[in-house]
Amino acid sequence: MASTPALRPFRTTAAVATLAACALTLTACGSSDTASGAKDTSKVTDATGTAVDVPAKPQRVVALSEMDLDSALTLGVEPVGLTAGRGQKGAPAYLADKAKGIPVVGAVTGPDIEKVVQAKPDVILAGQLADKQVLKQLRTIAPTVVTIGADKSWRKSLELTGKALGRTNQAEKFLDDYDGRAAALKKDLGKRAGASVSVARYSAKGTAVMQQGVFIGDVLNDLGFKRPGIQAQPGKGHSTPLSEENLKEIDADWLFIGTLDPGSSESSLLKELTGKPAYRQLNAVRDHHATVIDGSKWTSLGGPQAAVSVLDDIRKAMVK
Repeated sequence: MASTPALRPFRTTAAVATLAACALTLTACGSSDTASGAKDTSKVTDATGTAVDVPAKPQRVVALSEMDLDSALTLGVEPVGLTAGRGQKGAPAYLADKAKGIPVVGAVTGPDIEKVVQAKPDVILAGQLADKQVLKQLRTIAPTVVTIGADKSWRKSLELTGKALGRTNQAEKFLDDYDGRAAALKKDLGKRAGASVSVARYSAKGTAVMQQGVFIGDVLNDLGFKRPGIQAQPGKGHSTPLSEENLKEIDADWLFIGTLDPGSSESSLLKELTGKPAYRQLNAVRDHHATVIDGSKWTSLGGPQAAVSVLDDIRKAMVK
């Protein structure tokens, strides 16, 4: 599965050390003096169990994952830096309009430390970053919160982000609204709420299927859908490649298939897939229950806005 290369490699040179030192002494680097608000902080325990002192009202937030960007925007906070989405040059396609103009400070493979420093953050949302050396570098720049746990739950991540940004109430309200929308959709689906649903990603490298333990699996579980074949089991990575001989693994009542190619239209992709004998044999394809969806929200890291948008896509495709 292809990913966008990092904009710049990690720096451990004296230049970066100097930049980090500037972040610690903002007045010396020409930034606004924040000393008067130093005591106005709160303690947050992040996804690694680390206690982090964060400003009570952060003003300059850097989001180092797609989920962090989604959560911050959902809570009404526009970051001053973001990392490019999986397979994207900037923000994930479904967030592109809301994130327009936010500088890119890294990629899926990791942050560009120098660009993070230049953003002058007062809080860094570090997503699922596990590299201790990089975390150490980031923590010399600003309070850094790892927001995504091992289960990659977008709900838990939103709650944690709400605490880190001083927006707990907004996070709780969003989750209540989401639960209401999911319940309404499940009711409107009727008998189709018990259908089997497959989610896959298609690219020049072939087809990959989304298993349990990733964002889209959680949303589909909220609706009570069955997942056929290996999709009912946890995967070892973000997605699992399938050969055309094994496409029976995505045979289901309904098929949602995504692409990260912004130039690929729904009609062109469906035409390409239905031209393949292995796809023509799938029940969902034969029954016209195959839908092309935006891979940047369905088959990537996800987040709260992605979850709501997925509900809308399912309603459009399956509720008659």
